[in-house]
Amino acid sequence: MSDPRIIRLEQTIRERAASGASDSYVASLFSKGREKIAQKVGEEATETVIAAVTGNSEQLTSEAADLVFHLLVLLAEAGQSFDDVLDKLAQREGLSGLDEKASRREP
Repeated sequence: MSDPRIIRLEQTIRERAASGASDSYVASLFSKGREKIAQKVGEEATETVIAAVTGNSEQLTSEAADLVFHLLVLLAEAGQSFDDVLDKLAQREGLSGLDEKASRREP
């Protein structure tokens, strides 16, 4: 089960998406669709990588928070939750990362 803070954030994201409020960032992302949300996840991932490479730990934490937030928005738009991600990780527990990756290769 997710941390209560993640659960609250997911709830807030769902509520704001459903509200359609013009002053809601989440609602504006949802109105633009999955492609725009996925683009934001990519942008935040890139900014997280840059912060990590430059060694700025405060910036890394900030960018990682943005990345997680936008990932939660993307999951919500797709009808999934962070618990779904945790369940997938639990399924992989005890499996070599190399073996798991090889099992996903297409023929």
